[in-house]
Amino acid sequence: MLRAIPPIAGSQFPGVVVMGGAIAILFVLPWLDRSPVKSMRYKGMWSKIWLVIFAISFVILGYLGVVSSTPTRTLMAQICTALYFAFFFLMPIYTKMESTKPVPERVTG
Repeated sequence: MLRAIPPIAGSQFPGVVVMGGAIAILFVLPWLDRSPVKSMRYKGMWSKIWLVIFAISFVILGYLGVVSSTPTRTLMAQICTALYFAFFFLMPIYTKMESTKPVPERVTG
């Protein structure tokens, strides 16, 4: 993510802010999830699709962080950074609109 954000006036500070935001957004995750169920087993298809997208972008960003930078890799890092944050910013929308499976009585009782 540090390489994905272009420097402003030669400063890498915007990249540091985005990297800090990537960590800080994890603290507000419980309030972003609007689903009536909390287990991934009972969530709808949208949550599962976005979780896979998040995991793939996380792994790609980890790989791109250890290899040398090229214009193509920088573009991939920018796309994966956008997908990383889209997982969190769109979570209130896709968790509210998806249909969930009913939670069994053994779990709720």
